[in-house]
Amino acid sequence: MTIYSQTYHSPIGELILLSDGKDLTGVHYHRSEFQKKRENQRIIEEMLPLFVKVVHWLDAYFKGENPEITFSLAPKGTSFQQSVWKEICQIPYGQTTTYGEISQKIAQSMGKDKMSAQAVGGAVGSNPISIIIPCHRVIGKTGSMTGYGGGIERKLELFALEKIPENSYFIPKNIKEARSFANYNQIL
Repeated sequence: MTIYSQTYHSPIGELILLSDGKDLTGVHYHRSEFQKKRENQRIIEEMLPLFVKVVHWLDAYFKGENPEITFSLAPKGTSFQQSVWKEICQIPYGQTTTYGEISQKIAQSMGKDKMSAQAVGGAVGSNPISIIIPCHRVIGKTGSMTGYGGGIERKLELFALEKIPENSYFIPKNIKEARSFANYNQIL
């Protein structure tokens, strides 16, 4: 199977766009995130018409706009992961939700009384289409800033871009990466 890729230079670093030739299948911060999983697949760097649409979307997003998605997404994952990613897509621009809130919605949709927030966290962390499937908008139940595949500093930059109020979340002291980012900002 052939995978198509394109590099997008964003204000928060290089993004690797992936497609099966028809749908967007990935937006990654690091080339290594997808290369190990696709060792036996042919990867072609080519500017597909789909990538042109994705680049326009990303350009608008990084200008602080809330663009409409006009291209098809096809993240690969289990049916549980798919249900979590679908729920994440419902989080409005500029707002956040918690792993617990997502787990309650998933439990309801599955006809269960409850669902593990940790299981939801695993699915959120497996999201292959960063930013567009906005997993960065998911925080801990107390409002704590939690891990993000692109790094806490990028998550904070996306929050600032979307104007998510700083009083709606906090950075726990035990997140080394976030502490170093906070110290860096104090120096500026």
